[in-house]
Amino acid sequence: MNNTSLIADIEGYASVFHTRDMNGDIVAPGAFKASLARRASPVRMLYQHAADTPIGRWISFVEDRRGLFVRGEIILSSPKAREVHALLRGGALDGLSIGYQAAKARKGPLNGRRITEADLWEVSIVTFPMASEARITHIGPARECAQVFFGPPSQPAREGAHTENGSYSRPGRASGSPPTDVRHFADALRSAASIASTMTA
Repeated sequence: MNNTSLIADIEGYASVFHTRDMNGDIVAPGAFKASLARRASPVRMLYQHAADTPIGRWISFVEDRRGLFVRGEIILSSPKAREVHALLRGGALDGLSIGYQAAKARKGPLNGRRITEADLWEVSIVTFPMASEARITHIGPARECAQVFFGPPSQPAREGAHTENGSYSRPGRASGSPPTDVRHFADALRSAASIASTMTA
């Protein structure tokens, strides 16, 4: 029995600090720290923010001076994941976008918000990221990896831990509801259309 599967390494910036996105929002340094420390389920890796299209898993989160740097693995046993991987390797996709709830925010310039605490639910690979600098910096080739098997329900999941370099990783099981704030290009288009309609009404 073959206990290996094909995966591909991926990394990049899911969010960039001090940079206004297409909705006018700015994420402050440290905004994700509390969320990553307390989450009971992992931050999901989705494609285009579709909850029914998980394509891998995020395994590391680091808040550095630039933003939230993420590392993960695309699981190539999924046909959609193989398609996305091919597009990434071919240069047709390179965007990252976050789905979250703003826990603490205040009004910022240009009708946007300055978000100081965000409950992060998922990070998606997208065509058009809301934050133009939220990009994938590395996508690896397919490689073999030992399959991961989860213990029986009676065996509690191991708690994640912060490391000295500021990273955080946590295994876990799916739970909860999808986020209400999704930093996606389509949101900006809808917002712009709404503003335009009020100006012409």
